[in-house]
Amino acid sequence: MRASAPSVRDCVSTVLVVGVAALLGACSSHTVRMVDTTQPKQLGNIREEMLLDVGVAVFDANVPIAFDDQVAQNIAPDVRRAEANYMAFFTKSLLQSTGNWGAVRVVPRPTHAVDVMVTGNIVHSDGERMILATQVRDARGDVWLANTYESLASKYAYGDTVPPGIDPFQSIYRRLADDMLAYLQTLDPSEVDAIRRTAEMKFASDLSPDAFQSYVVQTEPGKFEIRRLPAENDPMLQRIRKVREREYIFIDTLDTYYDDFHLRMYPAYQGWRAATYDEAIAYRNQREKVRRQTLAGVVAITAGSAAQMGDKTLTRYAGAVSIIGGARTAIQAIQSLDRARAHASMLRELGISAEAAITPHTIELENRTHRLDGTVTAQYDELRQVLRRIYYEELGLPPPADDGFEQATADAEAAGEALTEVVGATADPVTMAEGAK
Repeated sequence: MRASAPSVRDCVSTVLVVGVAALLGACSSHTVRMVDTTQPKQLGNIREEMLLDVGVAVFDANVPIAFDDQVAQNIAPDVRRAEANYMAFFTKSLLQSTGNWGAVRVVPRPTHAVDVMVTGNIVHSDGERMILATQVRDARGDVWLANTYESLASKYAYGDTVPPGIDPFQSIYRRLADDMLAYLQTLDPSEVDAIRRTAEMKFASDLSPDAFQSYVVQTEPGKFEIRRLPAENDPMLQRIRKVREREYIFIDTLDTYYDDFHLRMYPAYQGWRAATYDEAIAYRNQREKVRRQTLAGVVAITAGSAAQMGDKTLTRYAGAVSIIGGARTAIQAIQSLDRARAHASMLRELGISAEAAITPHTIELENRTHRLDGTVTAQYDELRQVLRRIYYEELGLPPPADDGFEQATADAEAAGEALTEVVGATADPVTMAEGAK
């Protein structure tokens, strides 16, 4: 007597049960981690006219507003704020070390005083893993790159044998530097010159739109193009260049603030990263384990329930075993979730401890930066009034009735005195504006 062919239901049930067994028995893979000490590429002997000035804006800390979201993502807000400054400074330092660029500076805000701007957004950061979204754009508005870099640190990156100046996530900064260099190498000298001139005209147009707004135009959102250039001996251009030099002094002063901040906060920050390394790995592994166990439990119970409807006794027996196994796996998932929560709690405690050590340095940096940045912003507002008056005088035209030159002059002198106190150099905006008159 011929045995009856297995039903479709029996076949499907068997496949599901076998699939569950494979899922439950799957082994986890191991990632080999090494300390990356590779330095970024260096061209060497770059002609001076090919060197572009780079500004690295303080990165976006990307801290959720809602406290529950901060907890869910294991983000210590003040540590992340400190990281936004630290990562920008480290990026600047690595770019500067290559010799592939002109002046490289950290800036609190994007500025037209540089040829290329680097911005970043911290997607994820702890001692074990870092994800950084970056964008590099030149003065013309051309996007050089918009990449998201990810790296896993090695535990040995936090040891005493690591060479100075090597970050646990060195590969992220190195890849960013190499990608920027690769784009630079695609530009010919005329394009580099166009970037530099566009940056200067954008700065001039922002400071004195009456005189320079027709020189550079926005062809589309974020895109700029030079239409014409002033003569090299143009008096107004000379004044703008004097002001731009003052902007460089301002940025250089800020750079010393970020350098000092890095030296002060680094020991506590590095300690936090080292302390969170094992906890971050354990937390991520437990979360992945919860996901696998939950999925396996659901599939096992579903497969077992389907097998219970089978025509064969063996299939129904296998279904019962699958249901029991699925229930056990679901219980294990709950236990793994509890362990994951314990690791998350430890990460939060480490973050709170690090915040206590790092926050005072961050507050000091922000206070100094905001004081200087606010003074310079006020100074530029008054400079625009002064330059506008000079522009109309040179044309032999009366300034607009609401020009407010006298008050602008007084306010500009006050702003100059405040900046002089901070920077320690002559910073009279009226003198800068009228010096070439």
